[in-house]
Amino acid sequence: MEIAIIKNKLSLYFHWPYCKSKCPYCDFNSHVNNKIDHNLWANAYLNEIGKHSEQISGKEIRSIFFGGGTPSLMDPSIIEKIIQKILKICTFAQDIEITLEANPTSYEAKKFIEFKSAGINRLSLGIQSLYDQDLKFLGREHSAREAILTINSAAEIFENYSFDLIYTRPNQTVKAWKSELDQALNLAKDHISLYQLTIEKGTKFYSMHKAKEFSMPNDEISYRLYQSTNEIMHQHKFTCYEVSNFARNSKESKHNLCYWNYDDYLGIGPGAHSRVEDSAIYQIYNPDNWLKAALSDAKANQKTEPLSESEMFNEILLMSLRLKDGVKFAKLKEKLGEYNKYLDNKRVSALVDNELLIIDDIGFRATDQGMVKLNKLIEFLTI
Repeated sequence: MEIAIIKNKLSLYFHWPYCKSKCPYCDFNSHVNNKIDHNLWANAYLNEIGKHSEQISGKEIRSIFFGGGTPSLMDPSIIEKIIQKILKICTFAQDIEITLEANPTSYEAKKFIEFKSAGINRLSLGIQSLYDQDLKFLGREHSAREAILTINSAAEIFENYSFDLIYTRPNQTVKAWKSELDQALNLAKDHISLYQLTIEKGTKFYSMHKAKEFSMPNDEISYRLYQSTNEIMHQHKFTCYEVSNFARNSKESKHNLCYWNYDDYLGIGPGAHSRVEDSAIYQIYNPDNWLKAALSDAKANQKTEPLSESEMFNEILLMSLRLKDGVKFAKLKEKLGEYNKYLDNKRVSALVDNELLIIDDIGFRATDQGMVKLNKLIEFLTI
């Protein structure tokens, strides 16, 4: 009798650090550079894949994500070479999801067909708003018209696509957001990401907000915007499977679920982060330094460190409580064994009593009210 072999699953992330311009709200590792040697970068990625082959070999790849930065600025041939290199050392899941992040400019939209031919089967578009004045405030280079044309182009080429919008913008009203969201839903298919604007340290918005050049919506308006968002998405049969992500027809992002479910992933590229076999790997952050290291014989890793049980516990809570399904006891047991020494039952009970948390035999998850206070809830439970 033939014995079925269960393969270890892994997701892969590739970071492209360059953009045409730096958005004022962005705290990602992204840089403006108009002089890029694409052949050199292709060789660096391929070289780095080879150096990490011991972590990729024998695995079944469930998803690949090209993020940034703006990876749609890459030459599509780089994508194709990366995919072909990976296929030489491992296998792909039958339903593998290969996502490319893209921005809605006419130049990039023309390359969609080439990206699909290279192996991309899911597109994630950074739309952010469908109003020109808000796009200008957010530092986006495209217009609302370009955004709509790009979404329509993606819909013609890709069966699976998504786009992002940012809400709780300064002076945004519930009425205006409902109108914008209705327009967005006429363009969407089965997945959409809706993020509340946050002011992050180190960004242009942080200094502008500190100087009182603009003000953010107060807590009451933010809550009403959040509530109306969920109501509208529910009416259109979208499930809020993660605090900022909505899907229908089983089109949840496989790659992002890997992060939120605390599964293994390997990141390659400047500043990329990995979590493989209970160890964290951090690649060199600076793009020039990463490129130099990736082209050498040594790995472009800045550091590798095993994760302690308490660190794993905190990260599982941090990631999984964002999900509609929440934290699974089975995942805690798999990673920590006797996890009760980390889980404060008194604090859990207090959150349940205050209707911020629901607990059952499978695990625990945030209520709708808990999702609004998610950061405080996580801070209360982590050790």
